[in-house]
Amino acid sequence: MAAPAHHPQTPPERLIAAAIGASWALWLIGGLYPAGPALGWILAFLAAGQFYLSPALGADNQPERVPFTIWLWVAGMLAMLVILWAGHANYDLGTGKTIKSSIGWAKGWALLALFPLAGAALKIRPEVIYRAICKLGLQTLILLPLFLAAPYIGLPSQLWVSPLKIIGGSGPEYFAAILYTIEPGVGTPRWQFFAPWSPAAGMVAVIYVLLAAQEKALGWKIIGITAGLALAIFSQSRLALVALLVIAPFCFGAGRIARPSTWMLAAPLLLIVGFFGPALLEFADQLMSDFSSARADSSRVRAALGRIALHRWETEAPWFGHGIVENGPHLVEYMPIGSHHTWYGLLFVKGLTGAIALAIPLIVSFVVLFWRARWGSLQRAGLAMVMVQLLYSFGENLEMLAYLTWPGLMIIGIALGQQEPPKDEAEPETEAA
Repeated sequence: MAAPAHHPQTPPERLIAAAIGASWALWLIGGLYPAGPALGWILAFLAAGQFYLSPALGADNQPERVPFTIWLWVAGMLAMLVILWAGHANYDLGTGKTIKSSIGWAKGWALLALFPLAGAALKIRPEVIYRAICKLGLQTLILLPLFLAAPYIGLPSQLWVSPLKIIGGSGPEYFAAILYTIEPGVGTPRWQFFAPWSPAAGMVAVIYVLLAAQEKALGWKIIGITAGLALAIFSQSRLALVALLVIAPFCFGAGRIARPSTWMLAAPLLLIVGFFGPALLEFADQLMSDFSSARADSSRVRAALGRIALHRWETEAPWFGHGIVENGPHLVEYMPIGSHHTWYGLLFVKGLTGAIALAIPLIVSFVVLFWRARWGSLQRAGLAMVMVQLLYSFGENLEMLAYLTWPGLMIIGIALGQQEPPKDEAEPETEAA
C-alpha cells in the first residue's frame, strides 16, 4: 500500500520534516540559526549530486528540470556575492572582513536561492511541509501556556545564551532562549517565541498560517492555523496582521481571476470603492497614522534609519554600496543603518546593483505565480509565499531571517518547478488560497 502523501519518503523529505519538527528543540540549544543554512547547503549538494549522476539514472529517476525563474534566483544571489566583493574592494576593507562577509552571504542571501533551487530540483512534495508545520503547531500550542505565564509567575525573560554563538551571527539574540520581552515605555510583555525578535515571529506566523491552510486533514489544519495565529497575535506584530488580511484574499482572487463570477463580483465592489473613494482614502490615512503611532518610538527609529541609509547611499556609494553594515548614530539608538528594511539595507550595503539583484527574481516569481494561480493550490501557496517576501521586505531584512522562513522559500521553488497545470487537481470554489 502506498504511503500517505504527507509521509516523508525520500532523504530530502525526511531532512525537511525533521528540521521543522525539531524547531523548538533547536531553539532551546541555540541551534536554529546554524541549522537553516546547513540544511540549505545540504539540499543544494543533494540536488547537484542528482544532476551529476543523472546520466546513470533510469528514466523514472531523472531530476526535475529547473525552470528559468529559479536560475534567476541563483544568478541574483551569486551577483550579491560579487557585489559584496566589489564593495569591499572599493572601501579597502581587507581580506579578513571580506571572508567574514562572504560567510555571512552563505548563511543569508544564498539561502534565498538554495531553498527554491532544492524545491524545484528535488522530488519534494509540498504535503510533507504542510503536515510538518501542523505538527510543529501542536508542539507550539502545548508550550504556549508556559510562554504566556512566564512573565507573571516570575520566570526569567532569558533562559540562557547558547555556547553555539561562537559560530557567529548578527548578535546573541540568534542563539538565546528567550521566553518573553518587556515592551519599552509600556511595560507589557511581548513574545518572540523561537524567532530572534517579535516582528520576525510575526513573519514566521504568517508563513505557517498560509501553509497550514493547505493541509488536507481538517484536524491538523485547525491545529496548524490556530498555532500560527497565536504566534501572530502574541508577537504583537502589526505587519503580521496586515499580511494575513491582505495575502489570503489576494491569492484566493488570483486563483479565480479567469472566472466570469469573479468579475461579476468585482464590478459592484469597484463601483462602491469609486463612490466612497474620498472617505476610504481618509480612513486609510487615519489607519496608517494609527499604525505608526501604535509604537511611535519604533516608527521614528525606522524612519530615521531609512533616511540615513538613503542619504549615505546616494552621496557615498550608489552602485556597489559600503560593503558592510554600520551602526547608526545615537538618534537611532545605534541600530545598524538599513536594518528593519531590506531595500534600504541593500542600497546601503550593496548599492543599486544589489537591489536590482533581488528585485528581478522577486518580481518575475510574483508575475509567474500570479499567472499560474489558476492551476491549483500549490501555485497559490507559492504566490502567497512570494507576497510574504515582498511585504516583509519593507519591514525586515529578508536575508537575516531566511534561516527561519525557509519552508516558504521551499514552497516557492516547488511551485515554480511545476511548469504545467496538474491534471488531477480539482478547483473547488471553497478551496482556501
